[in-house]
Amino acid sequence: MGETFDPLNLVLLAAAVVVFWKLRSVLGRRTGHERKPFDPFSSKETTEKPADANGSGNVVTLPGRKPADTQMDADDDDRPPIWEGVAERGTPLAKTLEKIAGKDADFDPQKFLEGARMAYDMIVTAFAMGDRKALNSLLSSDVFEGFDQAIGERETRGDVVESTLVGIDKATLIDGSMKAKSASLTVKFISQIISATKDKEGHIIDGDPNKVREVTDIWTFMRDLTSRDPNWKLVATEAAN
Repeated sequence: MGETFDPLNLVLLAAAVVVFWKLRSVLGRRTGHERKPFDPFSSKETTEKPADANGSGNVVTLPGRKPADTQMDADDDDRPPIWEGVAERGTPLAKTLEKIAGKDADFDPQKFLEGARMAYDMIVTAFAMGDRKALNSLLSSDVFEGFDQAIGERETRGDVVESTLVGIDKATLIDGSMKAKSASLTVKFISQIISATKDKEGHIIDGDPNKVREVTDIWTFMRDLTSRDPNWKLVATEAAN
């Protein structure tokens, strides 16, 4: 009853109300800048939309053309062939790489191999962890079905895989083909892996957690060249040893 009204309390209350309504208007809204699923084959150039000089973003880029400051003259004799460093002149693989580049001006075999290395790491790790969500975005439906079945059988038995990819010694393009609008590229991976499988009691039933072994895998990736999605999906696997 004897308390004196303090105007400062009213000011603080009003400020708190304003902050609350601003937070409420922002939280929970999609801004268009949410993190997208990671794609090992995409590059910064293909995932960011260019803006014009006025910042409006209304830029129309002709298919296969590059910005004026980086575009190479079509008649420039110094431009290296697309297959240089990954295939031999005149081989079927070199010709396939030229055909792919003819359909996709952004295609670069070296960048593809960098993406393939990352995909290999992600797939090997996801399979060991039983991460179906990560696998689904990198595998074709047929390959995913096989991986999913193997994970399910492992889970039913209660087995646990402990796997560490120590490193990839080499990733080499060994084959390629074009069929209609789709391209396939086959990569030979030589890697160093530590892997062991334990049963539900914790006993080692396969592998050795203290031994690094060399593994050779031959994986084939495929992509629809007419799609805006730059992702190549794993469509076939083969263990060479």
